[in-house]
Amino acid sequence: MLSIGLAVIAFIAGIAFLYKGSDILVEGTTHTAAHFGVSALIISVVIVAFGTSAPEFAISVGASIQQYAGAVEGGAAISVGNIIGSCIANFLLVIGMSAIIRPIKIQRGIIKREFPIVILVTFLLLGFAFLNLLDDYHLIGGILFILFLCVFLYYFINCAKKERIKTEKYGEGTTIKNLVSISIGIIGVVLGAWFLIESAITIADFFKIPALIISLSMVAIGTSLPELVVSVMASVKDESDIAVGNVLGSNVFNILLILGASALFIPLQMYHAMDHLIILVLVTLFMIPIICKNELVSRLKGCILLVVYAMYMGYTFLSVGLF
Repeated sequence: MLSIGLAVIAFIAGIAFLYKGSDILVEGTTHTAAHFGVSALIISVVIVAFGTSAPEFAISVGASIQQYAGAVEGGAAISVGNIIGSCIANFLLVIGMSAIIRPIKIQRGIIKREFPIVILVTFLLLGFAFLNLLDDYHLIGGILFILFLCVFLYYFINCAKKERIKTEKYGEGTTIKNLVSISIGIIGVVLGAWFLIESAITIADFFKIPALIISLSMVAIGTSLPELVVSVMASVKDESDIAVGNVLGSNVFNILLILGASALFIPLQMYHAMDHLIILVLVTLFMIPIICKNELVSRLKGCILLVVYAMYMGYTFLSVGLF
């Protein structure tokens, strides 16, 4: 177990590795995908979202493997808390910040295709939790989630073929250079995840804070930094497809891929996080008028999202009597 001083340093180092590693990973995957002439929206929903979800994957699956191997306790709490917290942060914090910088225009395709898939996947998670498919029958639930992810990818690959265009804007660098970037990015993400897991457990133990709360707040925000940076930069450059598509795709990967893979190793003890899971469902429903009304996420809506996120953080810490 690390000392509290080293834990804080490791936590900061973990976020730095996650941020830079994810940045390099996203750049490499985006440029590689662009050589195939895939549209910006498809890239953001599938490739960029996968890249920015790499920290969540490393944290949650890594924690599950460590618990399975008997190296740490509380791996399930870290896995679930990180994913639920990240999904909530993606909607409220990431889209909120992006909209404040520049109002986000929403494509009709997002409203008709991508957003309904996110709603369906979120309710699927709620249903699996109630049916005990991520606890007593976690292996079945994990396999089903991975299968649903395959269906999701197959669907969007077909969409990419139908919407095939030339995207020179992102098609920089050679294939070898991009593959090297992907490899370096993965190494950075794995190192950052290790630092973050070890430091989060130490900090939680020092302050007597449940691992679930640390994961819902500190770890979730830390692992959502890639989504935040990508979406904010996309908003600055008036690339609304990437700003929103990155968030929607990331939430799908978070639930189907990361929770699915985590459930292959250990029961996720979803009953401990049921109140936060219900909050995620409510936040997802709350995003319907935010995204769909007038097909625009205005600065006012962005401010509302940040206020709601601040309220959620307050609830998270109040629930364990820290305030």
